[in-house]
Amino acid sequence: MKPVAIFRHSPGEGPGYFATFLEQHSIPWQLFKLDEGEAPPESPQDFSGLCFMGGAMSVNDDLPWIPPVLELIRDAVKQDIPVIGHCLGGQLMSKALGGVVSRNPVKEIGWGTVHVLDDEWLPGTADFLSYHWHGETFTIPDGAKRVMESEYCGNQAFAMGPHLGLQCHVEMTEDMVKSWSTGGAKEIERAGEIPSVQKQAQQLEQVEKKLDELHGIADKLYTKWISNLKH
Repeated sequence: MKPVAIFRHSPGEGPGYFATFLEQHSIPWQLFKLDEGEAPPESPQDFSGLCFMGGAMSVNDDLPWIPPVLELIRDAVKQDIPVIGHCLGGQLMSKALGGVVSRNPVKEIGWGTVHVLDDEWLPGTADFLSYHWHGETFTIPDGAKRVMESEYCGNQAFAMGPHLGLQCHVEMTEDMVKSWSTGGAKEIERAGEIPSVQKQAQQLEQVEKKLDELHGIADKLYTKWISNLKH
């Protein structure tokens, strides 16, 4: 099988549990470190699927890698090569497909419930606890359907055929939660006392149990996603 291309936009926001899942299913993957200046491929044809991770930047920033990444996403969708995006990755997908990315009414940081609106990707699941860290949100592109929402962000995920754009972070590991909540301490402090933002201590409460449940959700999402990979 061709490898899955994974795109990293920030050193601390790597593939996490997504890579673990691929390895458990003997699916090869290749990491593109865009944060280190590595260029994205010109075509998606050498890959079975494309996966875009998170990042602190905005898709509206003037960064040299954003235009070719948007074009790569559009090419993959045209060729039915599955694309999945996590947070910034979902925002990149939305923008590439004609959506708009703008400021969310509030920052959403820490653990929060996501409501499932369409059970195609998560049959039998009404809601689940996911990890969040974002200040922007995407619109649902034409031809896609909104499949998840949360109290603080109406568009938590959209699906378009074999493609899935997520605002939430289902790829988290314990090391990632600890690292983000430590490195983002100032951002948490600046957000103030608002219900959509959790302090580090709240984020680390029963973190192993929360991650175990989140990985069960990720397993379902990723299992459906890999079922359409190009061989």
